[in-house]
Amino acid sequence: MAELIDYVTEIPDFPKPGILFRDVTTIIGDPDGFRMAIDGLIASAKEAGDFDLVAGTESRGFIFGTPVAYALGKGFVPVRKKGKLPRETVCEEYDLEYGTAALEIHTDAIKPGQKVLVIDDLLATGGTIEATVKMIEKLGGIVVRICFVMELAGLEGRNKLGKYDVDSLIIYEGA
Repeated sequence: MAELIDYVTEIPDFPKPGILFRDVTTIIGDPDGFRMAIDGLIASAKEAGDFDLVAGTESRGFIFGTPVAYALGKGFVPVRKKGKLPRETVCEEYDLEYGTAALEIHTDAIKPGQKVLVIDDLLATGGTIEATVKMIEKLGGIVVRICFVMELAGLEGRNKLGKYDVDSLIIYEGA
């Protein structure tokens, strides 16, 4: 029987020589792989205990987070790139390899005391999710667990999330 990792396509030397890119879109594109990923995230979410909302980061966090929210009867909070949300937002900048980026959440998306499960496709350096949990907490939300489909443990992104309950369906020891 296939495992989730079997649905990941590895592309050598992308985006530059020496990098082994692990492509999550081949999980999404295969009905069995996608089902396996969503089922794994649902199981992880249930282990987190009670929560009110699922938050997912643009854009693959939307793909994986919305079916989990639907299956568990929870609302979904989109975490978008700066300038994409139409109402009042809270914003958090984070560092990229060369520069910075910013994410936003509507200020009325999370009410004080609401418990939030965060979902994204990949944990690499941890900057995107670190910014996401800062915004959730600024709004008074409580992060109960952060779930990833894949984690590149060699990039040590988990270190930025040390106080949170983090779960990854696939963990690659290297970068």
